[in-house]
Amino acid sequence: MASLVRCIFGARLYRTNSHGTVKGHDYQPNSVEKHSDNIIKLISFCWSFGYYTSPIILTILYRRGYFSLDGALSLGKFGGMVLLALCGAYYVRGLGRVSNPEYGTFISLLDEINRNEQSEKRKELQIYDFEFAAWPVDYQWSESASQPLWKDQSSPGSQRSRGAVEWLGGLPCQLLGYLAIHSFGCRIVYPGSTALLNAAIGSQLLLGRMKLVEKDHGKRAKLRTKDGNSIDTMFVDRRLKTVFPNGQKLVITSEGNAGFYEIGCMETPLKAGYSVLGWNHPGFGGSTGSPFPESEGNAIAAVMQYAVDELGFAYDDISLFAWSIGGFATSWAAMNYPQLSFVIVDATFDDLIPLAIAKMPQSLSYFVASTIKTYMNMKIADNLSNYKGPLRIVRRTKDEIIITSEFPDVAYNRGNDLLIKILQSRYPKLLDEEVTKVLRQFISITDQLSMLSMYSAFDVEDSACLRVLKDYAEKHSTKFPMLIGEDMTHARKVQLTLYLSTKYMTDFDSTHCSPLPASYFLPPWSLDDEMN
Repeated sequence: MASLVRCIFGARLYRTNSHGTVKGHDYQPNSVEKHSDNIIKLISFCWSFGYYTSPIILTILYRRGYFSLDGALSLGKFGGMVLLALCGAYYVRGLGRVSNPEYGTFISLLDEINRNEQSEKRKELQIYDFEFAAWPVDYQWSESASQPLWKDQSSPGSQRSRGAVEWLGGLPCQLLGYLAIHSFGCRIVYPGSTALLNAAIGSQLLLGRMKLVEKDHGKRAKLRTKDGNSIDTMFVDRRLKTVFPNGQKLVITSEGNAGFYEIGCMETPLKAGYSVLGWNHPGFGGSTGSPFPESEGNAIAAVMQYAVDELGFAYDDISLFAWSIGGFATSWAAMNYPQLSFVIVDATFDDLIPLAIAKMPQSLSYFVASTIKTYMNMKIADNLSNYKGPLRIVRRTKDEIIITSEFPDVAYNRGNDLLIKILQSRYPKLLDEEVTKVLRQFISITDQLSMLSMYSAFDVEDSACLRVLKDYAEKHSTKFPMLIGEDMTHARKVQLTLYLSTKYMTDFDSTHCSPLPASYFLPPWSLDDEMN
């Protein structure tokens, strides 16, 4: 009976990975388990679909008179039948699992580990790929663990106080904003957090994990965050492999709004030979919760602490790599962990608000801006402006996502604004209004001949610009912000600014979702390195 109960409520087993002489293979349920599990999946899918389309369904039910006593009784009978079918399917599935030796071995191992967290057999769990909700917690975020200074992205005084009348007048808008962002808004920003998308690409995620575990010898782990979410991570360790010269360095990757570590940007630093730690946003894949800014910060904090406390990497051996909206979590970590080796952001924007306004009807622009600012504020540029280390911005010249124009146009790519804000924060005396106009004109060009022509028009020489920077650094400092430019002519300011823009930004001739080649994953330029 105990075995039957474990099998009824046990986790789904997807695959047994290669180990020893055993070849990796997908779990093969018998016909009893297979058919009953299909019923459970169907009911679960219908429930998820009904949840996301509930406004439409409720409207239809109302028009057909189900919002009455007789209608409620009919719906209750239908719900009871579905519940009975679901309970029966769970019971029959348990019977099918009991008679399957492979599932019995797996569930016994999982049960033993749950009873004894220090069990020597814990490593054997890596053999199996199964429902992540049942995976034991490998690392718990702790107040006593190594932790950052916990900077807030909003500066003091940025939120002005409002009077009672103004507050009451804005209450309806705030209420609508709260309902919108917590129903469909968050899922529009992060579609990867929807259950339907997770179910639709479940087989691709399984194949991705299989490759990471069997080919790259990845180690899966569950991290518990400060706010109680569980974060699904994958670590590929190359420290002991001499064929990978960058293996002693760890790259932590952060995916886009529909990206997962299984099929996302982990591949780029892996091909470049680094040790890599990937993780899924809250609500993505096996991770729990919703990807609101605070949860994103707590998630990347747990990942960082896991890398240091559990995996044994020093902060200055850790680098960050982000694609698209993953730049927010990465910028938060960069702001709070200043000792990092370097940061690379690919196809990332400066601020979510301009992009959201561009994609929504103009009549809703105030509502959209107010809602995002209150509940989904992602000022990536502000966060990265607090990071002093080496930084590279990869801009996609054919990007069709992080633009504010109707058609792909590099002049409207928000990566431009990210670069400008970073340079303004690091070299505030260089980028005055006139210089910024020239810079924006320069980075709106993608044709190499045109860029060289503009370079020549302002007499920009790389060696001369570098010499000016070195001379200033030797007399003053390389520290951020660098106050070079106080006594310079407009022409000299333009020369240095254009030179620096080519050092901080790298163009990749591609659309938004193409994988970044490993050849683009190079440590960013640093004046400190040039001085050595």
